[in-house]
Amino acid sequence: MKTEDRKEITNKEAKAGVTKAKSNAAAGLTELFEDGLKDIYWAEKALIKAIPLMAKNATSADLIEALNSHLTETEDQIIRLEKVFELIDKKASAKKCDAMEGLIEEGKGILEETELGVVRDAGIIAASQKIEHYEIASYGTLRQFAETLGLEEAAALLEETLDEEKGADKKLTDVAVNAVNFDAAEAE
Repeated sequence: MKTEDRKEITNKEAKAGVTKAKSNAAAGLTELFEDGLKDIYWAEKALIKAIPLMAKNATSADLIEALNSHLTETEDQIIRLEKVFELIDKKASAKKCDAMEGLIEEGKGILEETELGVVRDAGIIAASQKIEHYEIASYGTLRQFAETLGLEEAAALLEETLDEEKGADKKLTDVAVNAVNFDAAEAE
């Protein structure tokens, strides 16, 4: 919607229910982009620790392979993010990602709530796919911000990671629908 097409909001309406921004809040798209990079950088670094835990608790060889393969990709994604920071002349820095922290904790909860075996494997896949979907949303948004800001090289790097995240999600789906979910259903 174009700016001139938007309805003017009265001062009273603008104040009703609107969250007051922090003093260091992003004032423009560039700052929002940088903030998003810091957020996903933290998330990827947290996943470097979380993925091995999931792999260690999985029993399906295909699932273990998918997790370990994505761990390698995640390490490369961190390097790619550091390149994006360089492209915008910023030092790579992380900002705690509450969403990823919650998703990782949910995954740990699944480990505690399931016995080792195919049911746990199904839970690991479910938790991992929630993480992948969060990453797909994040990288898609960041790629679009980069394109809008004219940061073509950064956009290409983010697109590469986005494609990997989509591939990881597909691989997890394949493991689930071709074996794990059926084995888990039969285990009941």
